[in-house]
Amino acid sequence: MTRTVIFDSPFLLGFDDMRLLIDRVGRSHDNYPPYNVESLSPDHIRISIAVAGFTADQLRIEVRGAHLSVSAARDRAGEAPDRDYLHRGIALRGFNRAFVLSDGLEITGASLAYGLLHIDLTRPKPSDEVRIIPIEVAG
Repeated sequence: MTRTVIFDSPFLLGFDDMRLLIDRVGRSHDNYPPYNVESLSPDHIRISIAVAGFTADQLRIEVRGAHLSVSAARDRAGEAPDRDYLHRGIALRGFNRAFVLSDGLEITGASLAYGLLHIDLTRPKPSDEVRIIPIEVAG
């Protein structure tokens, strides 16, 4: 089966990386931990991730290029090993949640409150500067 991808248009140049990102995001189906992405204003986005049971020192937020990665490692050193659960529905596993950031988005802060990790992103106002490209004449 052949797929038609919008980025195959000859008018969209240099979007090969975007096609790879969309393919990668389409393959990830892990729903843990749950998260929200909300628009607080046209220039302000907030990602909220449910991280109940994790402390700030167990969480890591990393930005590499256009990739935002949030991961957690669970330290089980202080837990009693011989607990007898009648039902165990709280996940105690680490995770790695990845997001792809568009050009210009900047992370302005992160906070942890009531079991939610909030990551705030802003998009600076675009410049209205017009650039004239000089034309060289072959001689």
